[in-house]
Amino acid sequence: MKCFRVACTGADATCGSPAWIGRGLTCVCFKRKGAYERICINLTPLQEQRLQRLKHRMKVYFDASRPDHQEALRALWSATYPGQELHGLISEQWKEMGWQGRDPSTDFRGAGFISLENLLFFAKTFSTSFQRLLNKQGGKRATWEYPFAVAGVNITFMIMQMLDLDACKNEKKKKTISIWTSKHVLCKLTCMKIIAHYFILTAYLFAAKPRTFVRTVFIQMLSGEVIEFLDACSENEWAFDLLYCVAFVVMDKQWLEKNATYMEFNDVLRSTRAQLERELLLDDVLRIEDMPSYGLLC
Repeated sequence: MKCFRVACTGADATCGSPAWIGRGLTCVCFKRKGAYERICINLTPLQEQRLQRLKHRMKVYFDASRPDHQEALRALWSATYPGQELHGLISEQWKEMGWQGRDPSTDFRGAGFISLENLLFFAKTFSTSFQRLLNKQGGKRATWEYPFAVAGVNITFMIMQMLDLDACKNEKKKKTISIWTSKHVLCKLTCMKIIAHYFILTAYLFAAKPRTFVRTVFIQMLSGEVIEFLDACSENEWAFDLLYCVAFVVMDKQWLEKNATYMEFNDVLRSTRAQLERELLLDDVLRIEDMPSYGLLC
């Protein structure tokens, strides 16, 4: 497979061959601004739709007065403790799950309703891993363990910061109307990662942060074309939720490896984020399911 060469000069640089234009392939541009490198991409209609839907989810606050939010909370309890009756949405029982108090709604303030959706998705999709982490099974556990549910909310917030999706809300996005072939999509994503690796090295030298490249790779994963090429199911709609599940098991694994205690949770979360960023930028990772740490889920 042939990929274009990376050639960048000057403060503002455009990377990629002009031959891309008109072939349905995204023109990837890098622009230096202060200490940061910014990446701009053109989105397909499908990516744009899924990105906007995800960004909308991130802006929804948990509202204890909304029936659908109440139902989601009850569903989380049922998925976590099957057969065990919940006495109320405000109850001492919630502390068993790792909430700070009797009312879990007060813990959603940092990440919003999507953090509840993430926990519920984890509980229903990977119930074995969910229960193992909830009950702190496996490995040498610390005397002061991290509270499971609150840790989950923090992981949601960490991923939101890592992807930094709101950073492009003021950028004008052009939508491509070309029909992409699977080969084009695969080549485009591979070339983008080559650029990403190159600029992350540059970013390291100039103390810039690589999160923009991670965001771009993630947005590409929202596209259905890559999924069709790999003859897999259309789970990219839930790429954020899948990434959340991977992040949770990675965090727990690092917690055990570091013999961490409650006071070291933030350090573990930072190292978890670093590992996720490294895995997302691997050349052969085209879906969340391709990440090496995805294999930890069961």
